[in-house]
Amino acid sequence: MSLAQNIRYLRKKNDLTQEQLARKLGLNRPAIGAYEEGRAEPRLKTLQALAHFFEVSLDQLVNEDLETGKATEPTALPLRILSITIDRQTGRETIPLVPVKAAAGYLNGYGDIDYVESLPQFQMPFPELGAERSYRIFQTRGDSMLPVPHGAYVIGRFTEDWQQIKNGHCYVLVTLSEGVVYKRVYKHLKKPGVLVLHSDNSAYSPYEVPLKDVREIWEATGFTSFQLPRENEQTMSMQQLTSAFLELKKEIGEMKSNQKN
Repeated sequence: MSLAQNIRYLRKKNDLTQEQLARKLGLNRPAIGAYEEGRAEPRLKTLQALAHFFEVSLDQLVNEDLETGKATEPTALPLRILSITIDRQTGRETIPLVPVKAAAGYLNGYGDIDYVESLPQFQMPFPELGAERSYRIFQTRGDSMLPVPHGAYVIGRFTEDWQQIKNGHCYVLVTLSEGVVYKRVYKHLKKPGVLVLHSDNSAYSPYEVPLKDVREIWEATGFTSFQLPRENEQTMSMQQLTSAFLELKKEIGEMKSNQKN
């Protein structure tokens, strides 16, 4: 069942005409007709209003056949729908934090506004985070994306249109098979609808994830960590850099010497 059919089903289930539903949502009747016939897709705010009015989650409204309770193909829609949280005092959108301990639950509750509201909520003071975009903070685990350390907090910007994924950029993906992962993402050159996830740590091999298994994608815009480098680690890094520079200088000198001979 499509989104259009879900809207029609819920309206009829509640014994409402298109005109009555339109009045309750502050819309006009032709708009409801266009949504139910699939001639137009509701904007995000309208989808949120529909979900709230009918007491279903956005994920259920978009990705389930509400008449049978069966899931539908999530890749059928070109754009992804996000449950957002608002600060009641300021009216500004907040940024939920998904710590490592909540990662497993997030896979099941990402589309449930009540669950998202139960997560820690923040407003970040950084001017680089535009107010017109939606953000989420995910805590990383493991060392696969060094130098981003285990336990760091990655700030992700919601990717609404998956066709806009940029090869080689870092993203947080919410997937059925891997859960919440932070990786460098590439579109598969020979397999449409497949992403290749790379780790920055070369000890880990890349792997493929079909888009049908992906539930959310967040483009990484930055990270913060409370693991400061140790003095010895800084010194060693400088030593390695100096050693590499001297070795390169030696090789250049040898090349010039060979050219003269």
